[in-house]
Amino acid sequence: MDGVPAHLGQKIDPSVSKISIDGIPLPIDPGLVYYLLYKPLGAVSTADDPQGRTTVVDLVPTDTRVFPVGRLDADSEGLLLLTNDGDLTLRLTHPRFGVHKTYVVLVEGVVREGDIRKIVAGVDLDDGPAAAVAARVRDRRVNESLVEVTMNEGRKREVRRMMKVIGHPVIRLVRTGIGPLRDTTLKPGDWRALGVTEVRALYAAGREVADG
Repeated sequence: MDGVPAHLGQKIDPSVSKISIDGIPLPIDPGLVYYLLYKPLGAVSTADDPQGRTTVVDLVPTDTRVFPVGRLDADSEGLLLLTNDGDLTLRLTHPRFGVHKTYVVLVEGVVREGDIRKIVAGVDLDDGPAAAVAARVRDRRVNESLVEVTMNEGRKREVRRMMKVIGHPVIRLVRTGIGPLRDTTLKPGDWRALGVTEVRALYAAGREVADG
């Protein structure tokens, strides 16, 4: 606790003290909130929008001010975390922690294994090279393919630009995972609060990569 071992019967102030178990923070501050939202199409990943569009903050409870962790473009959808925990936000967004985000993308054309190898090996974008951590074809149709892509960074429209470079423009993009976090029950616009175990799993994902 606060950098020193705790002892039996010790009292703490949960709004001030920091507790870790096996090096992983235990979120006990009652003022911290964590919402997992399925961002629908059209909503923007900001706290305020001067154009008056629906923001992701509009879709979750407003009794505590929260901010989106990272972003999904307005024409993308899927899982997005909103919180007021600055430490966790840093771990999930800074490239040095390398917390993976997983996307399922419907693209034009038939994606071959050679295309998959290209995006994993890396392609050149206008703001530098980009590579997927992993990728695989989940389904192929006559003129479309469903591809799962895992990334460890989140540059603007990065997955869309990568797929376009290899000749397969994106039709639909859905984020399905943030580190170890998944939820297939949420529908567009739905949200739920995260449990302590889930928050600690997100912290652990950042710690493991950073320590490695």
